[in-house]
Amino acid sequence: MLKDAYAGDLTVADEGRTVRLAGWVHRRRDHGGLIFLDLRDSHGIVQVVVDPENAQAHEAAHRARSEWVLAVEGTVSRRSPETVNRDMATGEVEILPTRVEVLNEALTPPFAVNDESEVDELVRLRHRYVDLRRPGVAEVIRMRHEVVLFMRRFLAERGFQEIETPTLIKSTPEGARDFLVPSRLQQGHFFALPQSPQILKELLMVGGFERYFQMARCYRDEDTRANRIVELTQLDLEMAFVEEEDVISLVEELFTEVGRRFGGGRRLARTPFPRIEYADAMARYGIDRPDLRFGLEFIDVSDAVRGSGFQVFAGALAAGGEVRAVRVPGQAEMARRAIDSLVEVARGGGARGLANIGFLAGDDLRSPIARFLSEDEVSGLRTLTGAEDGDMLFLCADEPAVVSASLALVREELAKRLDLIDRDVLSFAWVTGFPLLEWQPEEERWDATHNPFCGFVEEDEHLLATDPGAVRSKQYDLTLNGTEIAGGSVRIHRRPEQEQVLRLMNYTDEDMQDRFGVLLDALEYGAPPMGGIAAGIDRVLMELVGTPNIRDVIAFPKASSGSDPLMGSPQPVGQEQLDELGLRIVLPE
Repeated sequence: MLKDAYAGDLTVADEGRTVRLAGWVHRRRDHGGLIFLDLRDSHGIVQVVVDPENAQAHEAAHRARSEWVLAVEGTVSRRSPETVNRDMATGEVEILPTRVEVLNEALTPPFAVNDESEVDELVRLRHRYVDLRRPGVAEVIRMRHEVVLFMRRFLAERGFQEIETPTLIKSTPEGARDFLVPSRLQQGHFFALPQSPQILKELLMVGGFERYFQMARCYRDEDTRANRIVELTQLDLEMAFVEEEDVISLVEELFTEVGRRFGGGRRLARTPFPRIEYADAMARYGIDRPDLRFGLEFIDVSDAVRGSGFQVFAGALAAGGEVRAVRVPGQAEMARRAIDSLVEVARGGGARGLANIGFLAGDDLRSPIARFLSEDEVSGLRTLTGAEDGDMLFLCADEPAVVSASLALVREELAKRLDLIDRDVLSFAWVTGFPLLEWQPEEERWDATHNPFCGFVEEDEHLLATDPGAVRSKQYDLTLNGTEIAGGSVRIHRRPEQEQVLRLMNYTDEDMQDRFGVLLDALEYGAPPMGGIAAGIDRVLMELVGTPNIRDVIAFPKASSGSDPLMGSPQPVGQEQLDELGLRIVLPE
């Protein structure tokens, strides 16, 4: 080995020890005689002090520049009290070298490694091998390893077996587009990269493996966002002979420990994690992954303004809609420009406008709609919302889906503007009681809100034939700080019920057998009751680290365009490869 110690591990306990180190020059300072090198390796940084009396070492240190690769042999020495660097983990010691060897020179990096200044993302990704050396970037990747290692140990200690499933499978689109892989041996046929191992893990349960998990690589050909990527990693697990509570309890125990160990000192907002019914989440927050680190819950004020002279309210209610409000304490005097910008935010959810009422001292109102409201209506709004002098109400009137979407955007924007989010907590919550199916008017069919294999509440089974939209599923989602980090369900484990649900989704018998035949057949060979969950490792790390960009927690991420600046992919391939696969490229005109 070229080294027998790591730079970042050295302490005063090593004083007098002769060590061999190897790493990169983090900083170099030439004082005209003494040369100070900060040597960095994967464990940290230590200072090397090169005396001019050691000609060989001094000549090598004199040549060295940032990011050159050096080997250093020397003695660990305790620093004098006045030179101790409290900002360095190794700040109490330094290395007095007997030999310094240049192992490799380096070009000047495209950006500084020894500071955390902002760098254009494409430049960082194009030179990711340099970017990974930056201490902040490297620390996140190491933390990811620790989180995944803890999860593996946690599950193994509880009887789970890690089993790998194939990454070349049959195309069974489950919401996003599949990435397709052409077959050379069966030309005109394609494998797909898995969006999830859903069917395969259910087959493992049928096969008698009662507790399975893996860190599954999944692929979804969809547009990227700040928290969505095409190539992701998820903690995938499945259990046999379980009910919803069994899966929820185990996963909650896991994430309670993850939060405590890796949350950076932030406290858990509540344990056990709160549970919110889907309908309640939509009514109070307008979204099925609510951020519970702040208030601003919605209040249904329809009864207070029913029959109102304000036609926006009256018209929405007459059409079967609703009026909901958000009370914002202390913001009655909010600037007109700020209010106007919130109106635009609400329009992003489909609303045609956003009414506002500021309650000033006494009975005074600050509102463009005050003249349309009766005293009884104003009193009713105060009573329902608990509004006090100095508070502002924002009100939206429309069909329920539009009100939810619009006020959810307004709520999140207000929390950011008014700095209402408690950054010192990790706020986990379960959302349960999802509808099993949702109507797709464009396609004139029912579709699964989770996946086609999600189980349903037994007492709702009769509604499948009469009112499918009212059937409650056995789905459960885990959210963290307003981000969905995991989703799962208890599955359908009998073929007749599975076929009944698939028929509601307009699958013919031939379609079912073609797409899901292997699972349907397996359900007839003694499939146990089963349930599981998949947690997005990338999203979990985003929240633990506190970054809004999912690419910050991945060693080799794609760019926001979906391309790979580092490897230069995707790219065209030669005609010879296309001929082997029996493919022809037809570009759009």
